[in-house]
Amino acid sequence: MIRWLIAIFLVLLIFGGLHRWLERIGLGRLPGDFRFRLFGREFFLPIGSSVLLSVIALALGKIF
Repeated sequence: MIRWLIAIFLVLLIFGGLHRWLERIGLGRLPGDFRFRLFGREFFLPIGSSVLLSVIALALGKIF
């Protein structure tokens, strides 16, 4: 269970750092991607984009 929590945390951390670049290619504005302000900072939870990238990774894994 702890491995999954660490993996989810790392994926969200990577998406948070790369969200400006990902927005240029269209990710980050999908339904299910949440953006909110709290204490003057903007937080970004890319749940919809994560699901899409997981499906793409799964399809590539099945092909190769």
